[in-house]
Amino acid sequence: MSRHALVTGATGGLGRALVGALIDDGYRVTATGRDARIGATLGVPFAAADLVTDPVEPLTDGVDVVFHLAALSSPWGRRDMFQRINVAATDRLLRAAQAAECQAFIHASTPSIYAERRNRIGLSEDSPVANPFANDYVATKYAAEQIVLAANAPDFRTVALRPRAIVGPHDTVLLPRLMRAAARGRFPLPGDGQALIEPTDVRDATAAFIAADRHREDAGGQAINISGGDPRPVRELLDLLFARMGAVVRYKAVPIPLALAVAGAMEHVAALLPGRPEPPATRYTIMTLAYSQTLCLDRAKALLGWTPRHRVEAMVDHALQAREPDNA
Repeated sequence: MSRHALVTGATGGLGRALVGALIDDGYRVTATGRDARIGATLGVPFAAADLVTDPVEPLTDGVDVVFHLAALSSPWGRRDMFQRINVAATDRLLRAAQAAECQAFIHASTPSIYAERRNRIGLSEDSPVANPFANDYVATKYAAEQIVLAANAPDFRTVALRPRAIVGPHDTVLLPRLMRAAARGRFPLPGDGQALIEPTDVRDATAAFIAADRHREDAGGQAINISGGDPRPVRELLDLLFARMGAVVRYKAVPIPLALAVAGAMEHVAALLPGRPEPPATRYTIMTLAYSQTLCLDRAKALLGWTPRHRVEAMVDHALQAREPDNA
């Protein structure tokens, strides 16, 4: 009998891909998210739900495994909202899954917990996390991860995956920002553009989540790094993306200390404005472009039997070619 999976955050970029991958792998899928329009296109039972305020017990009834992808993923926002969505909602859903006697809870965490103002290469799951964390998003995602892993038990396996910079056709974070830069024809680049970034093809990310369920007995209670395993200099990745888009973009080199100072000033101004709108740049965004971060994938291979299959060129081509007009 096929396993019944609940996918939260199913209308996001990773969620949409995971729903399709689970169906292809023989799962029965129930999906939830906030965008009912997208939810109606997924081809599975869908519930438009707010995991902070709506009852979550009906979502987990009869479910074997929960894939918890829903989160407030942003470099900017109010701390109370990050706390409610990333921590409190995760705890509510986790408790409901335990009460429903689900067998597994696979949680989407983040390797941004390592992000600091320095290069960090070959990070393992045992590498120290940043102190302090880069922002409230990172702090609350780490808190949620710890809650999930602490709940691991012989009859309720929990796993936290830390996928790095997922790129895919339905991406609502990375690609849209870069496309706006392409439309402007210029891109301020902190430093010399040689910092290494290690994006993950959404197809590899979905395979890792499914592997975490399949290997839940071995992986239970573990945090596991996930990435494309193909680190490239930021400038090389941008050149590739803009070339594939047919865009001519001029780079403006900005010293890293200056970029961080300007972003900090933008954050200060934004925090004083009504509604606290996201500033044009944040210190977290500058850090991701200015400093190298690569991950060791040994644990993923050992516990999940998983290795990435798609190199950067194939990743970019898939993301752009399969991108829908409303995501452009």
